[in-house]
Amino acid sequence: MLSIADVLVAHPFFAGIDERVVCQLAGCSHLAHFGSGEYLFREGEAADRLFVLRRGRVSLDVYVPGREGVVATLDEGDVVGWSWLVPPYRWVFDARAVTEVSAVSVDAACLREKCSEDPALGYALMQRVAQVMYQRLQSTRIRMLDVYGTGHGR
Repeated sequence: MLSIADVLVAHPFFAGIDERVVCQLAGCSHLAHFGSGEYLFREGEAADRLFVLRRGRVSLDVYVPGREGVVATLDEGDVVGWSWLVPPYRWVFDARAVTEVSAVSVDAACLREKCSEDPALGYALMQRVAQVMYQRLQSTRIRMLDVYGTGHGR
């Protein structure tokens, strides 16, 4: 059976970060499991962890009166949550397990402390979080173009 450190070291989000540092992050982490339909977190709650997906599918949802507002669907190899990094440390979406989910839950306060102690780690994580944000914004942009068309503008 793989240890939490093994899972983190092998995860694409941590690729290129010193393996010893990633192993230290395992000390801030525990395994988490969610049943289909269970929430990992809800909008407005304290953003107190980062989820590293091992198995399953998670939807990021926003409240839209009268319909489902799925912003993104995430799978194995993805991470869930960047609000732990940005004050006021509150979730801006709901995260719901679409299937059974297995993840590593990394404690945000511990992670932020490690980043403060090791600015190189903080910078490396910020680069990765920014990349995740960029990819998700691009994906949302493409979906919006599909919904609203491209007949207006440039």
